[in-house]
Amino acid sequence: MIDAPPAVVRAALVPEDVERFDAQWRATMAAATESLDLDGVQRLLESWRNVARLTVGLGHDGYRRMLSEADHRLRTGEMPDNPVPIDEVRLRLAERIAAGRS
Repeated sequence: MIDAPPAVVRAALVPEDVERFDAQWRATMAAATESLDLDGVQRLLESWRNVARLTVGLGHDGYRRMLSEADHRLRTGEMPDNPVPIDEVRLRLAERIAAGRS
């Protein structure tokens, strides 16, 4: 995902993120058309590449679970009852990265 084009990034997202990506992409491209400056487009794309990397690394269900846990923590200040252990997250990411290289 380091240099992934917008279509590849979009395809990696969970369906509920695609609508946000599309809206932000259109608005940023429109601004770039007016300003003749692509810096905002590059920043937006890099931000979504990070989301896509997480989504691919954790899988759609794992990504949604991570968001749910983060939301719970932000709302309550407490950890969820069964958060995903960080070692498991690292293992899943490493496995998916390795699978992508083969």
